Amino acid sequence: MGKKKTAFVCSDCGAEFARWQGQCSECKAWNTVTEFRVPSVKAAPRSAGTTGYAGVVEAKIQTLDEVNLESLPRFSTGFKEFDRVLGGGVVPGSAILIGGEPGAGKSTLLLQTMCLLAQAMPTLYVTGEESLQQVAMRAKRLGLPTDKLKTLAETNVETICQLALREKPAIMVIDSIQVMHMTDVQSAPGSVSQVRESAAYLTRFAKQNQVAIVMVGHVTKDGTLAGPKVLEHCIDCSILLEGSSDSRFRTLRGNKNRFGAVNELGVFAMTGQGLKEVNNPSAIFLNRGEEQTPGSLVMVIWEGTRPLLVEVQALVDYSQLANPRRVTVGLEQNRLAMLLAVLHRHGGLQVADQDVFVNVVGGVKVNETSADLALITALVSSFKNYALDKQLVVFGEVGLGGEIRPVPSGQERLREAAKHGFKRAIVPVANKPKEAIEGMEVIGVSSLNDALQALF
Repeated sequence: MGKKKTAFVCSDCGAEFARWQGQCSECKAWNTVTEFRVPSVKAAPRSAGTTGYAGVVEAKIQTLDEVNLESLPRFSTGFKEFDRVLGGGVVPGSAILIGGEPGAGKSTLLLQTMCLLAQAMPTLYVTGEESLQQVAMRAKRLGLPTDKLKTLAETNVETICQLALREKPAIMVIDSIQVMHMTDVQSAPGSVSQVRESAAYLTRFAKQNQVAIVMVGHVTKDGTLAGPKVLEHCIDCSILLEGSSDSRFRTLRGNKNRFGAVNELGVFAMTGQGLKEVNNPSAIFLNRGEEQTPGSLVMVIWEGTRPLLVEVQALVDYSQLANPRRVTVGLEQNRLAMLLAVLHRHGGLQVADQDVFVNVVGGVKVNETSADLALITALVSSFKNYALDKQLVVFGEVGLGGEIRPVPSGQERLREAAKHGFKRAIVPVANKPKEAIEGMEVIGVSSLNDALQALF
């Protein structure tokens, strides 16, 4: 028997090293390099008609125009919001990773999807965390059709792929990748080596047999996907299901997608019958009171391929502390500090002795810069205790020099706002449409002073 090889891998970024070291030289993290035994090279089983295993496959070189794309049509999941995040549906042979907090609804969403797909195509639901009785009880509680969905309770990846090769499903769910293990890997399930090799094996099986595989992944305490970073590199699509325990709404956000737009957003509502898709997310995020209060304003953000109207709230109050608090929910805290400095320098408003609290209603996380102007407007409204018009919508990026910069897809944002009944908009002058929008007054501004004068 030959000597088993060992390798040292960083659990954060997946970098490999010849020997152990305290700090990873790639991602600079400390105490993340661990040792594991290198498994023997083993190819995923192939369906009938394919030739050989790793090292003996007869490869064929082709030009891109010779590749037949008609043989890989997308198929729908049965949920328009799910299809939107995937880029238009499931691509055969793709590997998809879905992560989320415990109780967010990952297993529920996938069970609903698989029960619907099973009525039209062969499917396989593999559970490693629950028994088949538990899965059947959930499906019965949700009122799902279960007569055609095939299930399997197994954690060995080689066994799963051998059985899947016999059943030939069009799509297979692995719940979850953290409990899967391979025989040749001498470590516990959930370790860096097991997750890495199991995901790689399943991905090879998906590509070789044109089976779409959806893997459920756990998340860490800071909300990122657990496991080595190489896990996200080897799969085709990485999706995160987000939602707080006190809200019935769930957002499905694409972090990586080789077949569609990144940062696409799908919205679902958790009900007694499972997850129900929300076709008009702007309507639920604009559930405002009759009386307008200072510090409240509607902005238009861009999520994936569509505009989304959300309400931002700001509260500026005198602080009793030596260091006033800066608290943000749904926005980046560093960007708030930068905008407060711009407001002081170019807007003449000093809030150094004030506590500042900012919240995006509905639990939406805003990552783009088009919220800058709306955030500053809400801060000034709260500070001056001046209520803004309920029919006003604002968006635009604010530069360090106080200039208002244009944002992408300005026309689509304005049309979405007009569709929801907004009558007035303050936008960057470069985003002002050449043709008037019926029923809406659009004011173009080029600097922060121009915007504040138009508002107050």
